[in-house]
Amino acid sequence: MPLNLDDIVRLLEQRGAQQYGLEAVSQREHALQCAHLAELAGESHELVIAGLLHDLGHLIAAEKAGTMDTDMRQDDLHQYTLLPFLRGVLPDAVLEPIRLHVDAKRYLCQAEGGYYASLSTASVHSLAQQGGAYTAVESRAFLLQPFAEDAVRLRRYDDLAKVPDCAVPPLDHYLPRLEQLMLQTA
Repeated sequence: MPLNLDDIVRLLEQRGAQQYGLEAVSQREHALQCAHLAELAGESHELVIAGLLHDLGHLIAAEKAGTMDTDMRQDDLHQYTLLPFLRGVLPDAVLEPIRLHVDAKRYLCQAEGGYYASLSTASVHSLAQQGGAYTAVESRAFLLQPFAEDAVRLRRYDDLAKVPDCAVPPLDHYLPRLEQLMLQTA
């Protein structure tokens, strides 16, 4: 069943109040920081909203499991869990960077010296669950996909969006853009 605007707000406001795995921020704080970083960088509305929603699959997985906590001890494939709920609701320019943001981490670990060392402890843990760094061949294949470059930028915002008590705009700031994209896609 596709998510509507109220469903997304409810997930972020209620379930998003929980801690983001082993990070020092909540899921909602992480989402808002990621969207804010994309906005500050002058990204498109689509990539800003991808930043806001990229980890919503964790919240859906927790809801399906009937728990308030997101279990980050195993890979919940959150980048894929979300897609059926947003397909037909938001454009591919939002969905594809979300789908590829985990692969972008795997790519960056192979392609950029020092990237792995910059990851948080929680990201290192999830990287191992997600298959580890790509090989050079896998990295080249990743870059050939549409929206791969957007996913790499989203990944960089994701990596930086883990600052406790960071002042960012509230969720309401992003809702007009989200609603506009939803109306354009419907």
